[in-house]
Amino acid sequence: MKWVRGDGVHLTLKFLGDVADEQEPELRTALARAAAGTRTLALALGGFGVFPDFRRPHVVWVGIAPEPGLEILQHRVEQEFAPLGFPTEGRPFRPHVTLGRATRDARPVALAGLEEALGRLEFTETALVGALDLMESTLQSGGAVYHVRHSERLP
Repeated sequence: MKWVRGDGVHLTLKFLGDVADEQEPELRTALARAAAGTRTLALALGGFGVFPDFRRPHVVWVGIAPEPGLEILQHRVEQEFAPLGFPTEGRPFRPHVTLGRATRDARPVALAGLEEALGRLEFTETALVGALDLMESTLQSGGAVYHVRHSERLP
């Protein structure tokens, strides 16, 4: 596993992919509209899992308990970005925080005890979300490096 650095821990509401610099003003406007009226969110973190499954774990994550405010915010982000050429996600929103990714050369047998190990861990924490950020990620040999391009504070 390659673990996420502390400064790379985040919750993704919408992945945009490659975006032209010229689109940034309209993305900032869409972000402001999506954030409008949303208050700071208290999210309950707990429980671990993997994507896609424990037979082939590629991503280890900690879950986020259902929170109506987060669901509404994510839906608003989808609705605001769709007209800008970023289609709504076809899969249901599964809020989580990625903790690690399997290395390219990881063999499933090397991760065979992961389900049992994660099942033994106890973790609960509350995270306060006070901003909605437009992030730029740059892949580097040490992992992704994130840069906030624009931030909308949540009152």
